[in-house]
Amino acid sequence: MPQLPAPDYPDDVRARLEADAREVIARYPDSRSALLPLLHLVQSEEGHVTRTGMQFCADMLDLTTAEVTAVATFYTMYRRKPSGDYQVGVCTNTLCAVMGGDAIFEALQDHLGVGNGETTDDGKVTLEHIECNAACDFAPVVMVNWEFFDNQTVATAKRLVDGLRAGAQVEPTRGAPLCTFKETARVLAGFPDERPGAVEAGGSAGPASLTGLRLAKGEMTPARVVHPRGSGPQDQPPAEHLSSHDAPQRTSASDPAHPAGPVSEEGE
Repeated sequence: MPQLPAPDYPDDVRARLEADAREVIARYPDSRSALLPLLHLVQSEEGHVTRTGMQFCADMLDLTTAEVTAVATFYTMYRRKPSGDYQVGVCTNTLCAVMGGDAIFEALQDHLGVGNGETTDDGKVTLEHIECNAACDFAPVVMVNWEFFDNQTVATAKRLVDGLRAGAQVEPTRGAPLCTFKETARVLAGFPDERPGAVEAGGSAGPASLTGLRLAKGEMTPARVVHPRGSGPQDQPPAEHLSSHDAPQRTSASDPAHPAGPVSEEGE
């Protein structure tokens, strides 16, 4: 059976959201470009993107609900069902999985009594596996409302979720202090984080991420080549072997094994 039209927000809620939406839309030369932040805005109201929220976005941007639904269902940051105050995402992509991410995810499912994408009975924690948190040098990584908890173990991950459920002050490894998922969604919609010190605590890449940059700048000694066990460095450096592209030499000069050289000049 076809669904009935989505119910509207209460008048006071809609008036508030419309004022916020107009502020967001004004940032873009094409109003359609405001769809992503508007989806975060309606998610900040109810904790997930409802049919009412999608109808609101469609009304504000003069789009069809089908166009809004296509976007809302494409991006995993938009929740389609009620979820917890804290979204706990465990990276189970290759490196994190090898370093213990799979074990952490399985342990948290048992510890919390929930499956992937499910929420604890107290409404505090929604657990999910994430394909990549873009922090491979701190594997295994857990994210809570998109804030990093690096170098996790089964024990530390359990303490993390227990602290969240108990209402304890839980500090990310780097980044801003934690806030609820609704509050995070409003920040992602483009509104300032007004908590004291939250912006200054944004953090940056860790030392492991910056090693290559420091090497390129000459701030570190280049890495030493480690030879396979049982072998050492060659007594003599290998003979220089120039390729046929080392102009201005001919191929016959740069490749002693084929002294005849090419039939024509290189580049002809």
